[in-house]
Amino acid sequence: MDLDLSSEDERFREEVRDWLHENVPKEPAPPYGPEYREYCRQWQRTQFEGGWAGISWPSEYGGCGLPPIRQMIWHQENARANAPAVGVNFVGLNHGGPTLIACGTEEQKAYHLPRILRGDIVWCQGFSEPSAGSDLAALKTRGVVDGDDLVVNGQKIWTSYAEHADFQELLVRTDPDASKHGGISWLICDMNLPGVEVRPIKTMTGHSHFSEVFYTDVRIPLSNMVGELNDGWRVTMATLSFERGTAFMSGQIELAKVVESLIELAKNTTGPDGRRPAIQDDGIARSLGMIRAEVSALRCLTLASISRALESEMPGPEGSITKLFYADLSMRVRQLALEILGGQALERTPQGWTNEYLGAFNVAIGGGTSEIQRNIIGERVLGLPRDRNRK
Repeated sequence: MDLDLSSEDERFREEVRDWLHENVPKEPAPPYGPEYREYCRQWQRTQFEGGWAGISWPSEYGGCGLPPIRQMIWHQENARANAPAVGVNFVGLNHGGPTLIACGTEEQKAYHLPRILRGDIVWCQGFSEPSAGSDLAALKTRGVVDGDDLVVNGQKIWTSYAEHADFQELLVRTDPDASKHGGISWLICDMNLPGVEVRPIKTMTGHSHFSEVFYTDVRIPLSNMVGELNDGWRVTMATLSFERGTAFMSGQIELAKVVESLIELAKNTTGPDGRRPAIQDDGIARSLGMIRAEVSALRCLTLASISRALESEMPGPEGSITKLFYADLSMRVRQLALEILGGQALERTPQGWTNEYLGAFNVAIGGGTSEIQRNIIGERVLGLPRDRNRK
């Protein structure tokens, strides 16, 4: 694996740094609501107009067509510049768009990809159901062919950004008699269709990041199907491969910055003995050293993913290793912050460490729980036998 930066890569870094310095919004993002959607969309439009939207997307679909190493540089400089997170555009840019590039028709690509890159439309993911979360293939939302449409009935849950979304990547069961992983189709669902109802779910952070979505006789044109009828599981594996492979790259890079902020917190917070800064406590100092080393290890895993991406257009199951390690480390970093704060951690503020800790639980669930990631690693990476307790 040779990922040394070339002189061209370093010039690219300087260009990114200069552009971000001039264009990163001075105002922080609103925490939620329509204002948050508009803030995210405007930031995406700014990147598009500046020629920075879709760093690794193929140029024929409006992206920059750059290799993954340049995408990593872009994310590094975004973290350095305190640029806004991708926010409501996450699903479109990291799931829906890449899946359409890999599996969609030319008509689907022509309509959706430019709009995603410009920030014109927001996507959400309609995969999980009350009885089909980690076991996604157990989904029961039905799609019945009726003329040129699929008539959809059912329910999805834990749908990120559903209240903001214009379109949804939606999995439905179109052949109830097929095998568990067969008979599933992947659809583009217009969230404004009659019969689609969104009910926000307030999480323990106090925000409604997730929603339930209900479908009552929703008619979705068959032309909105990605892949063939009953071929949705193959398309879904493409979607999840992108999510577990490269979609969390920005989060991994941002975590390194969070760790440095935590070290500063330990320098400026009184430790358990009530006399010295927390960083002078041997246990806390060891824990800080360990998580800083683990962030470096995470960076190496990310670089390995980039190296593999240079050889393949679609991430492989090894991305689950990075996803699992990132989720676990994200939790432990925030938990250490609460240990350093002690009683002060009981005071919650919108941008404080306590809210960050509560929000970190999402990382271990979204995109497949950590338990599911361990199964994928065992079976598809290590070649271990399938868990006999799993159906």
